[in-house]
Amino acid sequence: MEKKIVAVNAGPRMGWNTESLLKEAVRGAESEGAAVQRFDLFRLEKYTGCISCFGCKRERFKGHCVCRDGLTPVLDAIRESDGLIIGSPNYLSELTASFRALYERLIFQNLTYNLETPCCNARPIPVLLIMTSNAPDGMYRGLTEGYRETLSRFVGPAKVLVSGDTLQLKDYGKTDWPWSMFDPEEKQLRHETVFPEHLRRAFELGAEMAKGEA
Repeated sequence: MEKKIVAVNAGPRMGWNTESLLKEAVRGAESEGAAVQRFDLFRLEKYTGCISCFGCKRERFKGHCVCRDGLTPVLDAIRESDGLIIGSPNYLSELTASFRALYERLIFQNLTYNLETPCCNARPIPVLLIMTSNAPDGMYRGLTEGYRETLSRFVGPAKVLVSGDTLQLKDYGKTDWPWSMFDPEEKQLRHETVFPEHLRRAFELGAEMAKGEA
């Protein structure tokens, strides 16, 4: 049976690091016969994070966010999918506000506040979280591990791929003031030598998800 995988881009820049890794993960999943539905959070209709209405805590709505807005089709698609791939850059030591809005709505709808059954998600699916960052690979290990644990608990078994020390600009010399924190040549060299390995790993993880190995 063909697997359905949802891919979510929580970054605003098309053609750059986050989207490139997401596309490779999608390509990997498709190489194993999966059908992938993609959403770009920065291009959706207006939406918010969780508004704490507690509608999802009512028996007839459990596991379903009752807030209707631009995120509703994304949450509906994830609920019917066999796997979830999310990519986000790191902004100011966190993932994007768009990612957080989806994350809040995705997790909270499955949280019951019941000690016996704290999660009402009866259909766990594998998750791949991709984070890109201008900082070194290991800089935010605690952050990504926290997300991995929570996603695993309320959505399904999660893996994380981090691509750090990324290239942010094609030409660092064209900024209005010197970005003296960075060595442009080192950034470019890493982009040409290390980033392709991250792309390869994203492809592999997407393929593993489609094969049921995630």
